[in-house]
Amino acid sequence: MHSARENPPRIILSFDVEEHYRIEAAAGVSCEPPRRARYAQRMEEVTRWLVDTLSERGIFATFFIVGEIARDRPALVKAIHRAGHEVGSHSWDHRRIHVHTPESFREDVRTSKDVLEQVTGAAIVGYRAPTFSLVTQTAWALDELAESGMRYDSSIYPVRHDRYGIPRAPRAPFMAVGERQQLLEIPPMTLQVFGTKIAVGGGGYFRLFPLAVMEKAIRQTGRMCRPAVAMLYFHPWEFDPDQERLPLSRLSSFRTYVGIRRSRRRLITLLGRYQFCRAVDVAADLEQCSADLPFYPLRMPTVSVSAN
Repeated sequence: MHSARENPPRIILSFDVEEHYRIEAAAGVSCEPPRRARYAQRMEEVTRWLVDTLSERGIFATFFIVGEIARDRPALVKAIHRAGHEVGSHSWDHRRIHVHTPESFREDVRTSKDVLEQVTGAAIVGYRAPTFSLVTQTAWALDELAESGMRYDSSIYPVRHDRYGIPRAPRAPFMAVGERQQLLEIPPMTLQVFGTKIAVGGGGYFRLFPLAVMEKAIRQTGRMCRPAVAMLYFHPWEFDPDQERLPLSRLSSFRTYVGIRRSRRRLITLLGRYQFCRAVDVAADLEQCSADLPFYPLRMPTVSVSAN
């Protein structure tokens, strides 16, 4: 066993850029065009704050961006790219993979990839599904991602959750195996507690748990994971405590807004304590040793039982 000091993990900083009304908790909530416009404007303002905050510290990150945002606000996406950050795809309109057929998902990925490439002038090689919706039931999407030209994915959360997750998937980067293709997977960071993987990589977990929990997971990743890579993720709306609140259920409201008033301060503290990198740079290094990574089939083979 190596100590965290001997083997600090590479920490990927990522942001999922979507307007607040698109979150999965609000899937059944009606949001009129004027309110959507207000959310879009606040999303842009906070995203620009994030870009400025990172630039002040010389930090580069990956921004997974919804395709419709690139179409409607190309100047924002260009500013992210010009600042040295990686731009990845976060789908065309932030619908979970579950609503798609293979054909419609293929078109969703293609359309998002095309508009992001047109705006940035750079190849889009990374993908993150809305609500981490690449799960066992949607495993067919892996083949579509690989065949669309994606070099890596970051959609599989190796935890048990009511909305997402493949609990048995590895904590460290691995090669996800579909029916026709395989693709490098960089999962969000987890913390192992008594043999169970706990989600702590960002989002609501970052706002709910003390910062020490995320830092413990970073140290544990350095000790226990090979390759030692910690993928963190956040959303611009999580750093906007004064936005209009959505009419959510009690549980969804708690998940969505817990800790939001301290999130900017907490992020700035985190940025001052570690070095960060972009997902595309880690993926490029991992591609050189992909044969040494674990291979994980998203659909386990069916075992036939003999009648004898």
